[in-house]
Amino acid sequence: MNRSPLSVIVAVGLISLASSAFAQSPLATPQTQLDNGGGNDKSVAQTEADRTQRERQSQARSLLISLASDARSFRDQALRARSLARIADALWDMDAEQGRTFFRGAWDAAATADRESKETLSLRRQVLTVVARRDRLLAEEFLQKMKDQEVPRTENSKPSLWALPEALQQRLDLAQSLLRFGDIERALQFADPVLGSVTISTLDFLTQLREKDAPAADQRYATLLAITASNTAADANSVSLLSSYIFTPETYVVFNIQGGADSSWVRSSFPPASVSPQLRLIFFQTAAGILLRPQPPPEQDQSTTGIIGKYMVVKRLMPLFDLHAPKEIATAMHSQFEALSSLVSLELRNTENESLQRGIAPDKSLAEAEQPLRDQIERAKTSSERDELYFKLALLALNKEELKARDHVSKIDESDFRKRAQAYVDWGLATAAIKKKEIEKALELARKGEVTHIQRVWILTQSAKLLAKPDHDRSLLLVDEASSEAGRIEGSDLDRPRALVGIANALRLIEPSRMWDAIFDAVKAANATDGFVGEGAALNLTITTRSQILTSREPVADFDIRGIFGEAANYDYERSVDLARGFQGEAPRANATIAICRSVLNAKNASPAPAATPSKKSQGSSMLTVPAHHPGRAKALPGRFFLAKSRAGSSTDMMSGSSF
Repeated sequence: MNRSPLSVIVAVGLISLASSAFAQSPLATPQTQLDNGGGNDKSVAQTEADRTQRERQSQARSLLISLASDARSFRDQALRARSLARIADALWDMDAEQGRTFFRGAWDAAATADRESKETLSLRRQVLTVVARRDRLLAEEFLQKMKDQEVPRTENSKPSLWALPEALQQRLDLAQSLLRFGDIERALQFADPVLGSVTISTLDFLTQLREKDAPAADQRYATLLAITASNTAADANSVSLLSSYIFTPETYVVFNIQGGADSSWVRSSFPPASVSPQLRLIFFQTAAGILLRPQPPPEQDQSTTGIIGKYMVVKRLMPLFDLHAPKEIATAMHSQFEALSSLVSLELRNTENESLQRGIAPDKSLAEAEQPLRDQIERAKTSSERDELYFKLALLALNKEELKARDHVSKIDESDFRKRAQAYVDWGLATAAIKKKEIEKALELARKGEVTHIQRVWILTQSAKLLAKPDHDRSLLLVDEASSEAGRIEGSDLDRPRALVGIANALRLIEPSRMWDAIFDAVKAANATDGFVGEGAALNLTITTRSQILTSREPVADFDIRGIFGEAANYDYERSVDLARGFQGEAPRANATIAICRSVLNAKNASPAPAATPSKKSQGSSMLTVPAHHPGRAKALPGRFFLAKSRAGSSTDMMSGSSF
């Protein structure tokens, strides 16, 4: 990003004038308080606060409409779509008709971006999530447009066990996004038409619905059981997926015709759902009705499992039949299991693997889980085999959040593999420690572990926030340490402004008087990079071994500018707008402006200014250019951690609907 010497001199001069004017602005001083304590004075003060708030909301509305006008000329279609959708959402309660117009503009821009993009990210899906919360009919219109453009499936294509056909899956994804926002009624309006098929996506939706409204979820699950019982195409994998709702929530296992497992589960197992005995009985009746169907000849078998996969499903579910099913059903299933056993190889009958027991058998202790791997290490013939096994031992300890995972990694011979494994394990242990508020453990990993600068900043700032009340002085020391760490990040690295935004968020909680300087530093750092957008921040770490690809993704809201600018607006609206104008990039400037305006439009009452001193950096000259033009001129189930899939794949860092 080269600039001529003359442009730099002009920029510095403008900054000095702008900063001096800003420092002298009466808006930067604390509000005058009436001091006679009378009832009339309180009434006058409230009236004045209401007037000020209405004035700010009017300013915010004008700012958003002006930004929407600018957004139509954004070169980046994705930024145009997101900006218009967010503006429409922010303005909706004040002007629904104007919001609807902006939503249509957002949809057109998203459709263009989707056509031009080679990525799988669907911007239209993101726009849909926002539209659906505001206008169901408009969302239905957009869904129909997506359906009309769907590529027809071929006659020979088999239904997927993972997801619904594209148009139906779009509807379910939309419902799931609404469910995350807590809008259960609207979510069900979109989901109900597509909940009649057994897939991982439909069972996952019902499982998450049950966390918010168990009766509604159980009712729809019972309906799905009835539909499946009469479906001649339902097979053993259908039963396996249906069992997850009751017995293994968020753990899904299906088998192919060779007996291989395709499975997905979150890091921690969830206990069985507390459903009524009647609903559980209906499941076993449905399951037995499907699994006891006569086995067709191999040449006529159209199931997803074949004989071998069916055998594996029945073997996996037999403990459930024995424990919970009526005796006559369990007896019939034992007979079926024996019949299937006679049709598969002895080697398969002796196979025991994690997929057969995941979520059903009680979790083994760490020592029990480690022993088979230790035995394999004793028999390993090569160093690379032992390295792989030691890493698997480390993963077992990591899943239990045990520091001994680091000891296992230290035994890996190959230095590059050892370093990558150490980084994966240390980061996993650190994030777990922060979530459990084990501050000392997290800080030890930050200082001695194999973590990056940006990871260390996250650990330090999160620890500082946890210590804000019990040990204020120490929390400030941790913020200072995080600032030093951020200074070690290259100036052109996108992680640098993200780290500084994280520091600003920590200071907002710990010492608001220093928040403004941190925001200023973040803006200046953002302008020194190419591509900073100020949203969608996440700390991703992937490790590839000979047998698996593991990816962890930790979304970091504190590294996004939306939160800090929204909060800053509650303290000082004008100052926040000036800082937003400091962004040279279209994306961060638009995102910061929308965050400020949304905060003002959503405010009930005027917020008092914090007890803070004016920013020293805003009073002197600086290399941060504050443009005089308007700030508007200027980017899978999220947050969830799937431990394993037998299919090799990569992780895409994408924004969910909640990004709006």
